[in-house]
This record gives sequence, C-alpha cells and structure tokens, in this order.
Amino acid sequence: MRERPHDGPLPSASPVPGARPRHPDGDRVPCPPRPARAPLTRRRYAYRLGAMVVVLLLLMIWIVR
Repeated sequence: MRERPHDGPLPSASPVPGARPRHPDGDRVPCPPRPARAPLTRRRYAYRLGAMVVVLLLLMIWIVR
C-alpha cells in the first residue's frame, strides 16, 4: 500500500465506474414511509393519567410539608 506523507494533501476522489451515483451531502437514503401510530387505548390513557395524579399528589405533599 502506498503511504502519503502526513503533511501532504489528500488524494483526489474519483467516481467508481459502474457504481450507483452518490447521495448528495445531507440527503437521506429513501425508504418506505412509516405507518401511523395507533391511538392510545383507554387503559393506557388511564394508566398515564393515574401516574400523573400520583406524581402531582406526592409533589404537593412534599411542598406542603
């Protein structure tokens, strides 16, 4: 393998014959769209609401104390 001096310029880039074209900088690789998320069920909604109430009650008790 041919080594270049550490202070020399980088070798120039050249396209590979027969390869796919490069993606421009900042572009993303195309992929199929994601499916939409299912809405929250009543049970999950109730669990989250209950957890929020418990956290708020504990916070209020800590502040009042």
